[in-house]
Amino acid sequence: MARARLNSGNTQSEDLPKPKISKELLKRALKIFSYLRPYRGKFILGMLFLTLSSLTMLTFPALLGSMIDAAQGRQTYPWLPADVLYIGGISMAILLFQSIVSFGRIRLFVEIAEKALSSIRKDTYHKLITLPVEFFANRRVGELNSRLSADLAQIQDTLTTTLAEMLRQTISLAFGVCLLVFVCPKLALMNLSILPIIVVAAMIFGRFIRNLSRQAQDQLADSNSIVQETLLGISNVKAFVNEYYEAKRYSNKLDAVVSLAVKGATYRGMFASFIIFCIFGAVISVIWYGASLVSTGEISVGDLTTYILYSMFVAGSMGSFPELYANIQRTIGASERVLEILDEEQEAIIISENNKEIEQPILGSLTFNHVGFSYPSRPDLPILKDISFHVEAGKKLALVGPSGTGKSTIAALILQFYKPSDGSLLYDGKESSQFSLTDIRNQVAIVPQDVLLFGGTIRENIGYGKLDADAEDIVKAAKRANAHDFIMAFPQGYDTVVGERGIKLSGGQRQRIAIARALLKDPAILILDEATSSLDSESERLVQLALKELMRDRTSVIIAHRLSTVKNADQIVVVENGKVSDMGNHVELMSKGSGLYHHLYSLQSAQKAEN
Repeated sequence: MARARLNSGNTQSEDLPKPKISKELLKRALKIFSYLRPYRGKFILGMLFLTLSSLTMLTFPALLGSMIDAAQGRQTYPWLPADVLYIGGISMAILLFQSIVSFGRIRLFVEIAEKALSSIRKDTYHKLITLPVEFFANRRVGELNSRLSADLAQIQDTLTTTLAEMLRQTISLAFGVCLLVFVCPKLALMNLSILPIIVVAAMIFGRFIRNLSRQAQDQLADSNSIVQETLLGISNVKAFVNEYYEAKRYSNKLDAVVSLAVKGATYRGMFASFIIFCIFGAVISVIWYGASLVSTGEISVGDLTTYILYSMFVAGSMGSFPELYANIQRTIGASERVLEILDEEQEAIIISENNKEIEQPILGSLTFNHVGFSYPSRPDLPILKDISFHVEAGKKLALVGPSGTGKSTIAALILQFYKPSDGSLLYDGKESSQFSLTDIRNQVAIVPQDVLLFGGTIRENIGYGKLDADAEDIVKAAKRANAHDFIMAFPQGYDTVVGERGIKLSGGQRQRIAIARALLKDPAILILDEATSSLDSESERLVQLALKELMRDRTSVIIAHRLSTVKNADQIVVVENGKVSDMGNHVELMSKGSGLYHHLYSLQSAQKAEN
C-alpha cells in the first residue's frame, strides 16, 4: 500500500502518519527545531509581533460595540468618550498598527522557516549521500525521496504557519473567554456550555471522516499504481491479451473509490448539518437571551454586539485547534523520520571541494587475504568464504564463475562499499584501514554492466570522472574510448542531453561514455563488471577496443561470464560458492583438462561453434 502511494506521487500532508504524542517522542522531535537557533533573535521579534497582532485584533469588538452605543448617546467605557468619530479614528489607527505588525510577523516567520528548512534539506541530503551502501540496500528510493519532499514540506508548513497560528489562536481563546465573562457573565456561562459540545463532536466526526478520506486516497493510489504498471508493461499486457483483465481490475478499484467517497460524503453531510444546527442554534440562543437582557436594561446593544463578536473569536479559535493539533502530530512524525536519517552513522569520507586531492597514492597492487564476508542485513549467510588472491600493479585479474557466487561482492569490497567480515584487504601491501576512504575511491573506478548516466549532457557525464577537466581533456578521453565519432554525429555534439539514466543512447554508447569517464578519472585500479555482456557483436567490438585502451598500464579486475573476453588475463580466479576453487592463467586452467573453468570455456566454445 505504501509503495502504491509513493508511486502515485501522493504527498499530501493528510497521508502522513500521525503518531500519538508522547513525552519522549516530543522531546526527540523538538531536536528539529534546533535549526531555529541561529535565528532566535528574529524568532522572538516575530513572536512579539504575533502577540501584538493578536491582542490588537481583540480590541475591535469592544471598539465596535462602543461605537454603536456612542451612536445612541451612551458611553460604554469610562476611558472612551461617547464620540463616534473619535472611536472610529482610534479603530483606524489600531487597524494600521495591526496591519504593520502582521506584515512584520509574516515576513519574519517565512524568512526564518525558509532558512531553517534550507539548512535541514542541505544536512539531510549531505547525510544521505555520505551514508554507506548498506543503508540504501534496505530502503526504497521513493521512501527516501518522500522524506526530502513530503516530510520536509510538513515541517515547513509547521514552521511558517502552524506554530504562529497555534499561538495566535491560544491568545484569542484565552483573552476571548476572559472578555466574554467581562462583557456579560450570564451570556458567557450559557455560551461556554454549548461550545465544548460542538468541539468534541467536531473532533470525533473529523477523525472518522479523515479515516474514510484516507482509505479513499489509498484506493485511488492503488488505481493509479495499476495505470502506471500497466502502461510500463503495455507490451506484456498486449502479448498476453489481458486488456480486459487490466480494465476490469482498474474498474474494480475505481468502484471501491466511489463507494468510499459516497460513504464519506454521507457522513460529511451529516456532520455539516449538525455543525450548522449547533452553530446557528448557539447564535440564535445568544441573540435571543441577549435581547432579553437588553430589554431589561442589564446590557446595552453595544455590549451585545461586542459579546457576539468575541464569541465568534472564541468559537473560531476552538474550532481550529483539532486541525492544528493534527498538523503538530504529522510534523512530529515527519521530524522523527528526518531525524532517523540525520542520526545515521555516515561513512568516513571527506566531503569538500578538495576531496579529489590524493594524499596516499596507490600503485595498484591488490591482495585479498583470507577474506570472508556476509552482508550486514544477513549475517548468518556468508557470501565469501576464505577468499585469497594477489594481483600485481598493472596486471589483469579475471574473476569468473556462476552467477551469485560473490564476484560482484568482491568488486564492492575493492571499492570499500563494505568492510570484510573476516580477513583483510590490502592495497600495495598495506591494510585498507591505513588509507582514507576518499583516497581509495579516488583511485578505483568501475565500469558496470548497467551503466548509469545522469540526465545532463554527454560533456557533463564524461566530466563527472574529473570535475575540473577542461573541454580538451573530455574530448581526448572520448576519443580514447571510441566515443568521439558517435558523439559528433549528434546535432549538439558533446552538449547532447542523454535523457534520464541515458535513455537516449544505446547500450554500447552508454558503455563508451562510462569508459571515457573512467579514463578521465585515471584510476590506479579498474573494475570491469560484465562490461560487454549485454551488447551486440559490433557494439562489443567497439567497447572492447575502448576497454583495451582503458586497461593499459593499470591494474584491472575483470568480472565476466563470457570467458572469451578474459583469455588474455594475467591471472584468472575461479569463484564457486563463495570460495576460490581454481586459479591460474587461461593456458594453465585449460591444460588441467577438468575443473569449472575448463568446463565453462568448453561449453561456451561449443555453443559459439553451433551458432
